[in-house]
Amino acid sequence: METRTSDRIRALNDDLRQHHRGGRIVLTAGVRSLSSATIQRIDEALASFSGFNADNDPHGEHDFGSFEIGSDVIFFKIDYFDLDIRFQSPDPADPHVTCRVLTVMLANEY
Repeated sequence: METRTSDRIRALNDDLRQHHRGGRIVLTAGVRSLSSATIQRIDEALASFSGFNADNDPHGEHDFGSFEIGSDVIFFKIDYFDLDIRFQSPDPADPHVTCRVLTVMLANEY
């Protein structure tokens, strides 16, 4: 059962990361301060990111990663909230009770 839950969460996370569907995307102030061309490159790298491994993805949910764009290290993280975005989701595998929030930040903002 755990594998199916992780598989479903991973698919929902990938849909948000790759296609901007199924949640919200937040760019931190540092990312928003970059040029529009750089933000476009970040979005493309985010969508094509495949560097998931045991260190950054121990549960197989594709909810965290990092990559470089020029001299900047970019982190992304997906969190799971209830639909009011007040509390943690009761079931991250269920999109009917979960609002995914993908935060994209510069590593030095962490």
